[in-house]
Amino acid sequence: MSAASENALFGMGNPLLDISAVVDKDFLDKFGLKPNDQILAEDHHKTLFEEIAKKNDVEYHAGGATQNSVKVAQWMIQEPHRVATFFGCIGTDRFGEILKQKSREAHVDARYYEQSEQPTGTCAACINGSNRSLVANLAAAECYEKEKHLDLDGNWELVEKAKVYYIAGFFLTVSPESILKVAKHASENNKIFCTNLSAPFICQFFKERLMKVMPYVDILFGNETEAATFAEVLGFETDDIAEIAKKTQNLPKVNTKRQRVVVFTQGKDDTAATVGGGVTMFPVLEMDQNKIVDTNGAGDAFVGGFLSALVQEQALEECLRAAHYAANVIIKRVGCTFPEKPDFH
Repeated sequence: MSAASENALFGMGNPLLDISAVVDKDFLDKFGLKPNDQILAEDHHKTLFEEIAKKNDVEYHAGGATQNSVKVAQWMIQEPHRVATFFGCIGTDRFGEILKQKSREAHVDARYYEQSEQPTGTCAACINGSNRSLVANLAAAECYEKEKHLDLDGNWELVEKAKVYYIAGFFLTVSPESILKVAKHASENNKIFCTNLSAPFICQFFKERLMKVMPYVDILFGNETEAATFAEVLGFETDDIAEIAKKTQNLPKVNTKRQRVVVFTQGKDDTAATVGGGVTMFPVLEMDQNKIVDTNGAGDAFVGGFLSALVQEQALEECLRAAHYAANVIIKRVGCTFPEKPDFH
């Protein structure tokens, strides 16, 4: 039994139903897809999701960056169930029902805001040989409304119950006011608020929203590409990862009782993390590069592993050990999926 309690970890973001199936080249050509790509769905992709769902070997998983991370955290913790709470918006449709079922199977306490204007967000993984082409349709995920969900007493009580908060940067495009409300609550109550740079476009095009949240951020995650873009946008005038981490740590912070921790991953290279006044490099687990099946869920899994230790009040080194372990498991599998139980001690 872990030291974590029910609803101790709170996540909010864009819930997507991951739909994966093996497709042929004709399917890729029909929808104008490159074998290895990640794109947002356009009008001519609308029928793709129904078509891929008809494939014989279709698999469904609860997805979207934040939901992936809290799902991995719950998997690492195992017992008790429902350590992780998740908020996000879905549609009142078949894919929404499947998503609810999948989050239950993952033992995540998902409290979705359901609306009927837009269909449930989906991400199709079109697998062809060793390649996978991802097509995401955010749809309902972008319809989250603070007043109609986060602000309701029963839901806000779950926010108050949590000790650790994680909202990936992607949600900045949807409901920055929801993020700020949660971030301020964490800051005022000396709890831990974490976020992720998530993608270069977040740093470039949503800089203002990101920087409004930054003073409340206790732990910031990102990869080397995102870190470089962030440094460029803020005029840090350095491309040294340790230096970027240090400068990011020193950005203004509201709750001075906690020093900000900045964690930047670099694929197979060492992870850079701020420790006290310096930056320490933490090596990732050694592995045969040929065993890598899919690096897509690696970042989400890394955060999930980290959060699983963090919510159990472990030290930074332990959080990073759990993070590296989870990422190592996920990259040997297709999508952000995992075996029944972790083998982590």
